[in-house]
Amino acid sequence: MSATTSPLGTVRNLGILAHVDAGKTTVTERILYLTGTTHKRGEVHDGTTVTDFDPQERDRGITIFAAAVSCTWDGHRINLIDTPGHVDFADEVERSLRVLDGAVAVFDAVAGVEPQSESVWRQADRHGVPRIAFVNKLDRAGADLDAAVESIRRRLHPAPLVAQMPIGTEDGFTGVVDLLRMRALLWSGGDTDTYTEGPVHESLTAEALRRRRVLEEAVAELHPLALEEFCAESTLSARTLATALRDLTRTGEGVVVLCGSAYRNRGIEPLLDAVVAYLPSPLDVPAVRGTADGAPEGGPAGTRERAADPGAPFAALVFKVHSTATGRLTFLRVYSGTVEKGDVVLDAGARRTERISRILRVRADRHAEVDRAVAGDIVAVAGVKAARAGATLCAPSDPLVLEPPSVAEPVVSVAVEALRRTDVDRLATALARLVEEDPSLAVRTDSETGQTVLSGMGELHLEVAVETVRRAHGLDIGIGRPEVAHRETVTRGVSGLVHRHVKQDGGAGQFAHVVLDAEPLGPSAPGTDGSGGTAEFEFRSTVAGGRVPREYVRAFEAGCRDALAHGPLGGHPVTGVRVTLTDGATHVKDSSEMAFRTAGRNALREALRACAMTLLEPVVEVTVTVPDDAVGGVLGDLAARRGRVCGSTARGGTAVVTATVPLAELFGYATRLRSRTQGRGTFTARPTGYAPAPGAAADGP
Repeated sequence: MSATTSPLGTVRNLGILAHVDAGKTTVTERILYLTGTTHKRGEVHDGTTVTDFDPQERDRGITIFAAAVSCTWDGHRINLIDTPGHVDFADEVERSLRVLDGAVAVFDAVAGVEPQSESVWRQADRHGVPRIAFVNKLDRAGADLDAAVESIRRRLHPAPLVAQMPIGTEDGFTGVVDLLRMRALLWSGGDTDTYTEGPVHESLTAEALRRRRVLEEAVAELHPLALEEFCAESTLSARTLATALRDLTRTGEGVVVLCGSAYRNRGIEPLLDAVVAYLPSPLDVPAVRGTADGAPEGGPAGTRERAADPGAPFAALVFKVHSTATGRLTFLRVYSGTVEKGDVVLDAGARRTERISRILRVRADRHAEVDRAVAGDIVAVAGVKAARAGATLCAPSDPLVLEPPSVAEPVVSVAVEALRRTDVDRLATALARLVEEDPSLAVRTDSETGQTVLSGMGELHLEVAVETVRRAHGLDIGIGRPEVAHRETVTRGVSGLVHRHVKQDGGAGQFAHVVLDAEPLGPSAPGTDGSGGTAEFEFRSTVAGGRVPREYVRAFEAGCRDALAHGPLGGHPVTGVRVTLTDGATHVKDSSEMAFRTAGRNALREALRACAMTLLEPVVEVTVTVPDDAVGGVLGDLAARRGRVCGSTARGGTAVVTATVPLAELFGYATRLRSRTQGRGTFTARPTGYAPAPGAAADGP
């Protein structure tokens, strides 16, 4: 069955991605209104939006939690996820991208590509999610489509394929020219819901033809069939252009650029048409791959593929868990098979069965019950009691484990405590539920102080988490000053360190003799130069002649990894170290994998104490937008916070300053910036990795 005749061919699983305040939620609200899903246009500033339904989202005016909605357009069902734009909630974006087939990236026509725009774009690159770009807010003063497109080309490096031209500028923006069909789409005065289609006005014809020619040439450079027609006819037909744009979008070689003003309801219908025409259906994306239950991870015998086929064995990925007043909802992307109400499914990772009591088509905080969900669907289910985000639910008769979304390590922590002794147990339960819903949060008990420590991705992330506990559970909570998550790294290593592990308690003993080198991974080691990488450890073995069997070498490596959890400076995780096992010896009776694992753990701890070590602190890139007359004060404040200014650009009476600043120095910065700029300054921050903390080195013995 072809994609055009299969019901799956009419499904689009779509995400809305952008920097905070670029207009994602407003775009989503207009889509819901135009598709008939809602009968009144919600506004962010009025707190009446469908997808920002949480009280904190409405209070703060930002998206915090990814919200799923379903709607229909032109005979196609669109499952849409409105994602957060603030960097503290990037993990919500990561989990959403894992289950999406396509995305609309929204850009501000005045600001162009902003820091978080770049971050979510890179996240989409990692997941191979095809995108359409929508340049929003063309009705604003200073809006410039060409400048926004150039920033996309320069900072994101795709081939932007501009398929529309704006009609009018700023307050005079009234419509767009569709460059494929060379037709004008005009919205009449006011915030009208409909547009009229007509010929391009003669005053715009020459510019529209020039832009159409630029589009044809760009497409011909990238698409072989389009190049053939262009060489033969010196032009491209609308049909060829549409086919080429679809192919280039789905392969990621190009990104179609559309424009409009979501707030004024201009340009949304053509955007929906482009979603249907260019973004892939579940049938157009590669089959999902997983590991058969019980098979070696990644091994040939363990790898399985599941196509988007309703008749295949059921397999779905949990990407979100949400507790409501009526119970626990588990959000699924169904990759293969069919699931019905009452079915028993297997949580493949936990090896536990769950019963699906209800299946819900989601519209943010409202739901419509359905009898079944099939491959390609994004739905919520009730009745699943224990599956967490990242779990695979599958047919018990055909187990499969899908790769879960990656979870970033928390970088900021606060101590939390119940102000009333009677609330201690309730607080523990509330925090456990919070971590279940948001895997980027972590809760632990400090071994020295006995305090409960909540860790997350940033100051705002923790503020929202604490406020959620207060509101949802009615608890009075005290919180401590935020602290950042440090790392330790090697700056000068040791060679030839000898360690013997000998233990004899009667009967078989333990024996392991090892010789190792420990050295830094180098200045480009991920995590030490601000690159934000995740690699922390490299292991090699140069033992010759079989003096240490292979299974003992693997056990020794595992022991070394155990030792990385607590460094010698302050018990922080160790990153950026290379360990080489150069020699060793075994005992015919007393050597074992356990003995070599213990030797690896103790030997590396000893080696790290002998190395020159330094403490690393998390560093973020800060982009501050302030009036020209406040630049001096802002630069001085950044310098006082150990910031290093990377650049400054002028933009219409304002200055945009970019700097790298230690995360620990940014606590309370929002309040300080507002006071220095009389409320006119704004800033965004995104993690860039780790850098040496001042005065925190140890040279070893």
